[in-house]
Amino acid sequence: MTNRPPTLSVIVPCYNIESYVPETVTSLVNNERDDFEFIFVEDRSTKDKTYEALLTLTKRLKNSRVIRHEENGGLATARNTGIDASEGRYLTFLDGDDWLAPGYLADLVDAIERFDVDFVRTDHVQVTGIERAVHRAPEGRRHTPLDPRSSILPVDDTTMVDYPYAWAGVYHRRLLDKGMLRFHDGLKTAEDRPWIWDLHRRADSYAVASLRGVFYRRGVASSLTQIGDVRQLDFFRSFDLVLAELAEDPEVGRLRKKALRNYCVVIAHQLLSRGRFERSIAARLKQMAAEALGRMSEDELEEALVGMGEERVYMLRRIRGGMKGVAA
Repeated sequence: MTNRPPTLSVIVPCYNIESYVPETVTSLVNNERDDFEFIFVEDRSTKDKTYEALLTLTKRLKNSRVIRHEENGGLATARNTGIDASEGRYLTFLDGDDWLAPGYLADLVDAIERFDVDFVRTDHVQVTGIERAVHRAPEGRRHTPLDPRSSILPVDDTTMVDYPYAWAGVYHRRLLDKGMLRFHDGLKTAEDRPWIWDLHRRADSYAVASLRGVFYRRGVASSLTQIGDVRQLDFFRSFDLVLAELAEDPEVGRLRKKALRNYCVVIAHQLLSRGRFERSIAARLKQMAAEALGRMSEDELEEALVGMGEERVYMLRRIRGGMKGVAA
């Protein structure tokens, strides 16, 4: 690498993913350029030798380094460690158990330079076992600069704030200078939610590119989405952060409705799948759900639940109590 800062920093948080490291690193070898840097953050794995595997395998990858946390901090903190260590003009993320198509990173850099925007979002490929499915970013306007705010609403449709995956895009370093791009330290799950809301509220420009080079592995046993423990309940803190940060927004009246609907959708999902939790955690989930729903006014909750589906509406009504007039 020359003395000039790298064009792109790739931040890869890793935790208990030893068996996936060879494929992840190989995909980055197939994407490397002299002006790219690769930062692996090993978040104190407890069940395998992820750290040792990274030290060995990254010898193949130019301009790479492995940073090891002294104690486990969670995905949000691991990403922040990588951000703090990065020097690239642009930043992107890759989870340690996922991989990239050859040449994808060059295409990503080309897109953000061509559109000259604060960030670019992409599609991705979801991998479940041997099955693969393309998931499109929920914005029909492609390959043109957009106002990020214009992709938050409508309330009752899937929009870009419902597509929070940090690894599905690339971000200009100037966002850091404006106080964006970092994650809320310590969030164990749903860490992307306040992050994506902040980007779409406060950044000046973005674009959506029809790139499908990220392969996102679903159903990984070590993934937090597969584990029914107390860390899952951090989604309450995550959405409370979204609502708190919206309070100062000039369009809070319109945007809060969208955030509340998102919150209710996630609460309902967690309640309907609470069988994976231990009894004490399931009880805590119900208590926190009742408290969160109780902080919403009657009118706000009625509007949030309209059209959400009979099963979810019934569940949320029952947890909160009342709400008999809400249409499913």
